[in-house]
Amino acid sequence: MGQPSQRAEGAGPFTTRLTWHLPDGGTAVWESRLARRRGVLAVRPLNAAAAHPVRADAVSLARLRRLNAVAAIAFVIGGALFAAGAAEAQFGSGDATECASIYFAGGLFFTTGGYVSLLQVINAPRHIAGGEGRLVTRRWRWWSYEPARVDWLGTFVLFTGTLVFAVDLLDSFLRGLSVQQVNRLIWTPDVVGCILFLLSGHLAFAEVCHGRFHVRPRSLGWWIVAVNQLGSVLFMVSALAAYTRPATGSLVNADIANWGTLAGASCFSLAGILQLGEHS
Repeated sequence: MGQPSQRAEGAGPFTTRLTWHLPDGGTAVWESRLARRRGVLAVRPLNAAAAHPVRADAVSLARLRRLNAVAAIAFVIGGALFAAGAAEAQFGSGDATECASIYFAGGLFFTTGGYVSLLQVINAPRHIAGGEGRLVTRRWRWWSYEPARVDWLGTFVLFTGTLVFAVDLLDSFLRGLSVQQVNRLIWTPDVVGCILFLLSGHLAFAEVCHGRFHVRPRSLGWWIVAVNQLGSVLFMVSALAAYTRPATGSLVNADIANWGTLAGASCFSLAGILQLGEHS
């Protein structure tokens, strides 16, 4: 007998939703984000009025809950610390070392959240489209290389962005830099990190919207992606405003830089709070 017929949906080369027929005549639907965040796929038996969720085994579900909680809390704390750093720069003493220390602590949590998000993708249960409507748990892994999967690529780009930000945050402790060195060692990694965050958000939208962008007001996952992407846009606005003019040695606009960071970081904290509710 041949393989059951399948219908794949997604963006470009990426498959984000797969529908296939079961041996009993019913259908099963796998969605990338639902499988890796909630550990479920939808199965509709023959002649049934509606589909019902089929969950992965208890090992997978417990694993996904833990990883989701750790990543969400890390982004909540990281965003809160970034917002605190921006508030200190805008309203407090403005001491460069104090602000750098707060930002660096926030960056550690962002990096943790990025890596744990990648772990959640790597260790998510996998679907079987060869005739069964179920998810299979694989052995635990700390790393994988799967660029053909949009969820892996999106979270890998996000994690890479947090590492680039770490370079910027470490360099911000340096003193006595020239304007050219500030722009090269601090500003440039900041902009690169923002670009990677924006690219990650674009891939996340491709995943949750299955290719073509549209608003999904009833989807918690869509709102999490949207709020995170808004935060990334605000981070980019902040980074552009933080460019140091070679002629004057002053920022393009310090107020916009600080407020952009504060608002963008608050978005990431809010998305982390929302993510706490996105579990099985």
